Amino acid sequence: MAIQIINNAKKQLLWIGMGSIVMFFGGLTSAYIVRKPEGNWLEFALPDSFMISSAIIFISSVILFFVKPTLKKNKSIYPLLLGVLLLGLLFFFSQFKGWQQLITQGVYLTGEGSNPSGSFLYVLTLAHLVHMLGGIIALVFITVKSKSNFYTIDNCLAIELTSFYWHFLALLWIFLFCLLKYF
Repeated sequence: MAIQIINNAKKQLLWIGMGSIVMFFGGLTSAYIVRKPEGNWLEFALPDSFMISSAIIFISSVILFFVKPTLKKNKSIYPLLLGVLLLGLLFFFSQFKGWQQLITQGVYLTGEGSNPSGSFLYVLTLAHLVHMLGGIIALVFITVKSKSNFYTIDNCLAIELTSFYWHFLALLWIFLFCLLKYF
């Protein structure tokens, strides 16, 4: 009974944290939408790396859906979690590559030659990447523990919470990508 209460509290804390993240990005999105029509908005092509990032995070999220069924079959989930972790790190690399491509296009965060459109892009993508860091840390934790078959179908709360957060980050990235590309 006490463990169930603790598990429920952990789930509620995750929901509260994700709600805070939604509010944070909601504020940034509102600022973006309000600022864009005011003018002085540099139009530029989003780097291909951001499309690649979208595919990477989508694939990693899909892989996580196979973890629990694999756990139910008493098979090792380590390869799946390691794959998701590696894709998460590849997402980071792809984001940095996208920022390099932006700099090549003359799109800067601040300083001479910067523009609100570029600044918003950097702030939105960097803020997402900071939240992704939390997901990467959680993935490292569960991946390392899964190597020794620590998790069972009855003991997989950390996997559930990490997966749920990772799916949330994937949806958030797809939203941000669409906002930056199509709005």
